[in-house]
Amino acid sequence: MTGRVRDPRRRERILEAASSLMAEKGFTAASMTEIGATAGVTGPAIYRHFDGKSAVLVALLDRAIDGLLATARAVVASAPESHQALHLLVRHHVEWVICDRSLAQVYFREGHELAEADRRRLRRKQRQYLAVWVALLQAARPGVGRAQAATIVHAALGAVQSDLFHAEGTAVEERKATLAGLASAVLAWEPS
Repeated sequence: MTGRVRDPRRRERILEAASSLMAEKGFTAASMTEIGATAGVTGPAIYRHFDGKSAVLVALLDRAIDGLLATARAVVASAPESHQALHLLVRHHVEWVICDRSLAQVYFREGHELAEADRRRLRRKQRQYLAVWVALLQAARPGVGRAQAATIVHAALGAVQSDLFHAEGTAVEERKATLAGLASAVLAWEPS
């Protein structure tokens, strides 16, 4: 007698389906049944992996910030100098926003749906991610104070993330180059 073999990719398919549907419809409108159907499983099968739709959202948002933070730390550890590290971080952030668009949209649009404890934990990780950028910017531009560096970093990331809120229109490579150029220009901004 052979035992039932679990699909090792099922959890991943559920997260991909949830990301796509939540980006398209929003957290509230995306049902567990739809997520299951899109993932190729029944709605109730999702509960073998997640306690509920909120747990799916938590997993998605953790995946997003954990990936960004891990990459930022790896860049800092491997880049020989701060200018190069900032360049690599810009490229990675642009790549994430464009190539993992659904997850990025869910990340920026649906965080308010989290329970307060999860929102606090997510914000703590976000502050860690931003702190990496701010430290690099200050290392690259020693005359910039911490508060001003934080403002500049927020503006640079905002320029990249603006892509999530309008129709795609242009070719992917052109969008990547434009967004990277805009973010780099913001990071290099000098007060007049």
